Amino acid sequence: MTVPVRAEQDSPKYLRLSRGFTLLELLVVMVIVGITLGAVAFNAMPSERQVLQNEAQKIALLLQSARDEAIVRNRPVAFETDGEGYRFLVRENNAWQPLLGDDLLRERPFKHPPVILSLSPPSLEQTSRLRIVFGREPVGIPFVLTLANSNAQVAIRADGIGHFVVE
Repeated sequence: MTVPVRAEQDSPKYLRLSRGFTLLELLVVMVIVGITLGAVAFNAMPSERQVLQNEAQKIALLLQSARDEAIVRNRPVAFETDGEGYRFLVRENNAWQPLLGDDLLRERPFKHPPVILSLSPPSLEQTSRLRIVFGREPVGIPFVLTLANSNAQVAIRADGIGHFVVE
């Protein structure tokens, strides 16, 4: 004969309904989510130095393209800039003309103007804008183009034979 035995856990004293999360568990999850979102937001917004570094990388690649364009066209090509933006010019009939019809070497604004620019050694052509001229020869004069804003400074170093390095 079998006698049913009632387990102690079945008694009302041990019955506990477990539905949902405790307040402490919810608070821990909220803190973890908040810290994670804060880290992502902080890394998603680049610093002024990173923005300037990216701008300098783009300009270095465009300068290399402008140098190659001058050799291919057999005409001088110039990079001209002020604190608000930059553009590329080609020398035609003893005058500088904007380089039209070229999506790569089109006029562009700086992302966060104004940008302070300096050239070492200084350009021979003195205008209200800073100008770097690439001739038809594959070898040119080495230079350093420095871009700066209120908090950062980045330099583009050209070796004269077509290599442009951002420092």
